[in-house]
Amino acid sequence: MIPRGAGPRRARFDEDELTIRVEVPDDLDVPRETPSRVLPLPTHRRTFVIANQKGGVGKTTTAVNLATALALGGLKVLVVDLDPQGNASTALGIDHGPGVAGTYEVLIRGDQIADHVVQSPEADGLSVLPATIDLAGAEIELVSVVARERRLIRALDKHVAEHPVDYVLLDCPPSLGLLTLNALVAATEILIPIQCEYYALEGVSQLVRTIDLVKGELNDKLQLSTVLLTMFDGRTRLSAQVADEVRSHFPTETLSVAIPRSVRISEAPSYGQSVLTYHPDSVGAVSYLKAAEEIARRGAGEAS
Repeated sequence: MIPRGAGPRRARFDEDELTIRVEVPDDLDVPRETPSRVLPLPTHRRTFVIANQKGGVGKTTTAVNLATALALGGLKVLVVDLDPQGNASTALGIDHGPGVAGTYEVLIRGDQIADHVVQSPEADGLSVLPATIDLAGAEIELVSVVARERRLIRALDKHVAEHPVDYVLLDCPPSLGLLTLNALVAATEILIPIQCEYYALEGVSQLVRTIDLVKGELNDKLQLSTVLLTMFDGRTRLSAQVADEVRSHFPTETLSVAIPRSVRISEAPSYGQSVLTYHPDSVGAVSYLKAAEEIARRGAGEAS
């Protein structure tokens, strides 16, 4: 069971968020008090690339909140921000302004990850390699680099050999360029957030084709292991229909819990926090805690 965050550090609240009915398994209990038990350790280090070239589906939101939930559960987590906008860095309370070294220096200059990784204030055991706007030019600079698609995996393998972690989450930009390609080569598992709205599966089909190409040419270990439904609204028939369609396409990969539309989830990054510390009792925070526990159970080989 996952400990709750300490609550908001800077936020003030008005009225409670509208309750949205979310289907979750009953045995994924998230207590209101901090328990002594932590999440189970994975049988091996799990490296997730969180990808979907369709924008606005909740990639970064999923990355930061799952990372925080896993770390609150006592696991060691590394988040690598590969998006030039640096939104994951923002949400985890990490400075990524001009002059801050991070992912760009690792990919382009060959710096060590350990030289630029930063401890997040969101949870013990949660570290972040920040991204700056310099990454916007990395796509062009990598074009002429030898073994350009393997820059990240080389740096990551060296880092985790010296600084072991349980989970690595790679947050990608909404495109299938060289930054995302580096993440696909470095990862062993793919987590796809799918928005519960019309056209949700169109982008996924293109991503699946790209995955097949990467598996055949660059990374045989890569597998689509997890699908997470996001922006679910139990009050609409459309969300239920999309959820049913996704589960029919990915019956074993799709998590039981769906992440609802939530004002608190949207507000949290403006305070430099995840929703788990911004408003730990909100429906969004509880849903991400349950999703993290389900992922951890699968990684430990436990029945979910």
